[in-house]
Amino acid sequence: MQENETAGGGTLELISFEIAGQEFCIDIRAVREIRGWTAATPLPHTPRYILGVINLRGAIMPVLDLRDRLDLGHTEASSRHVIMVVQDGERIAGLLVDAVQDTFVVDEALMQPPPAVESSTGETFVDAILPREGGLLSRLVVANLLPVDTRVAA
Repeated sequence: MQENETAGGGTLELISFEIAGQEFCIDIRAVREIRGWTAATPLPHTPRYILGVINLRGAIMPVLDLRDRLDLGHTEASSRHVIMVVQDGERIAGLLVDAVQDTFVVDEALMQPPPAVESSTGETFVDAILPREGGLLSRLVVANLLPVDTRVAA
């Protein structure tokens, strides 16, 4: 993730969301739009966390169950769920989340590195943790969440 540097320097604009009762955030610049749940068309031979694909104004886009991707269980999607459309370079995907919470600006000096723990998959999904009143907020790395071979032409 890159910082959103202003004249004062060192601020980040983040968007927070909920998955399985836990709050996470990502850099708001990675979010193209937020939309209501749309059923995805399943694709054969894809990882379990890929629910399928949807048509986003003429572009075919995969939809990922972010709860499943983070190994927090599987989402039984309903109309109360939200798809955050995110982009990393040419890659675009929808992330199914339980709810979008808030957008906010925070001083990057408040972000702390996550503890060094071994991952069973070797993938790093959390790059920083923000201590907040009532708990901790983990910032996710959008680039690492998306499947490597997901490419959509602009």
